[in-house]
Amino acid sequence: MAILRGGKRIGGFDVRIGLPRDRSLDNVNQDPRLRQKQGGNPETTIGRFQSYVNEAEGFARKARYYTEFQLPTGIPSSEFIGLEFANGQQATTVGKEALGFSTQETNNFTQISNGRRVRAFCSAINMPDRTIVTKDVKHNGPARKIAYDFNSQDITATFYADKFLRERTYFELWQKAAVSTTTFNYNYYKDYVTNLNIFQLGQYALRQERDDVTYGVQLIDCFPKTISAVDYSAEENVVQTFTVTFSFRYWVNYFIDQQGRLELGTPTGGIPVVKEGGGLFGGLLNKLPPDLRRAGRDVLNDLRRRAPIGRITGGRVFPPFKIPPLNI
Repeated sequence: MAILRGGKRIGGFDVRIGLPRDRSLDNVNQDPRLRQKQGGNPETTIGRFQSYVNEAEGFARKARYYTEFQLPTGIPSSEFIGLEFANGQQATTVGKEALGFSTQETNNFTQISNGRRVRAFCSAINMPDRTIVTKDVKHNGPARKIAYDFNSQDITATFYADKFLRERTYFELWQKAAVSTTTFNYNYYKDYVTNLNIFQLGQYALRQERDDVTYGVQLIDCFPKTISAVDYSAEENVVQTFTVTFSFRYWVNYFIDQQGRLELGTPTGGIPVVKEGGGLFGGLLNKLPPDLRRAGRDVLNDLRRRAPIGRITGGRVFPPFKIPPLNI
């Protein structure tokens, strides 16, 4: 309704004039509000913060990590030549000195058998720190702190243990590469140290993969310094855990210390594969666009809930019909 209005009938036409209350709909196509972009104003503090979050593709999560443990080489098998007690032969001098140390064959077999289990059962670990050691030098005025060295504290990892304590045995064997509990001899440094990898996991938007390495460090010349005690209690029925404290010489950043000009935040370079793609349906879904892939996963998960394949086949699942776990 107009504020002021008046009119007169001229011939067969009704001519009216007035002052309208609202003219916002007179020129809708030129309304500046329609040209505003969705989202916050990037020129504000909160807008810049949101843009930084979007550019980083989210924050790092504490539960998204992966560790790689590798047993050391141990004593070569040639050290045990002539070590035959069953036939009454006396051990050679070299063989006697090697008694109680873990061998290459034992370490390789244990790594193949339990290496992946130890990685999977690592429930907590911390990346190493680095402290620059300085010395105050005073010439004139306030002293200057001159850097002359650096060091890092030991790190500690927590592991779940199965009923056979295979995970604890894994690190006990690693310690046997350094110290013999039979002859109380000590091994060479190179025979009991190895490198340890710790990776931060995330997702690159351009790869559409959930478990990519977004940051990684390698601990050089690492070995398990301390294996904690295993505590028991009749009042607790919880999963058994133990901790291992690792000593190392120094650590490097995979992205800035080993990959040359690799740009931080790009999925290129010698980055290991953490999780293999699996299954017939999983492979097909991964090739679809994101929206269709999400819809397809919802349909398959709904089918699995409504008609479990194990119930249909009586617990027998054949390779052509294998449905792998889907990551949502």
